[in-house]
Amino acid sequence: MFKNKALWITLAVIVVLLFAGFSWVKGTYNTMVTEDEGVKTAWSQVENQYQRRMDLIPNLVNTVKGYATHEKETLEGVVSARAEATKTTIDPSNLTEESMKKFQAAQGELSSALSRLMVVLERYPDLKANQNFSELQAQLEGTENRISVERKRFNETAQSYNTYIRSFPTNILAGMFGFQPKAYFSAESGAEKAPKVEF
Repeated sequence: MFKNKALWITLAVIVVLLFAGFSWVKGTYNTMVTEDEGVKTAWSQVENQYQRRMDLIPNLVNTVKGYATHEKETLEGVVSARAEATKTTIDPSNLTEESMKKFQAAQGELSSALSRLMVVLERYPDLKANQNFSELQAQLEGTENRISVERKRFNETAQSYNTYIRSFPTNILAGMFGFQPKAYFSAESGAEKAPKVEF
């Protein structure tokens, strides 16, 4: 009788431990999935803002063409940088440091080309007075601000995810299930120096 009771108690303890272990693994895995999806959602918002910028550029270039016919090289530089930036995409499930640097470099080239265009356009007072150009310029500036906000949100979301999957003992399960750290947006080289802005 005593042996049967001890056996039942041992089995009950084993069942409780297995259930507790299963619950912990399930909860941890589901949290990792939720955090991973949060990173993907934040990344899609970053891409949405970059796409908004891409969509504004053809209108801006077309508006400028009519006024700044002598600036063909600058306009072609913007169009070329836009094309390159459009080709450079990242799979949200593979946000590695290398892919992020490549994406940032393409977007940085486009930002530089747009900056050069805005500086050149200072020579065209009629263009600056054009309502379409003014509206496009305001939309582009607003989009740049949105990009900055979404990049910050993405970094915060990626940090939360990375912290979670790297914490012990979650890191054991993250390794077992293939959850990898996500890369961050980082400041471009020379970003510590304030740019000279002239309008």
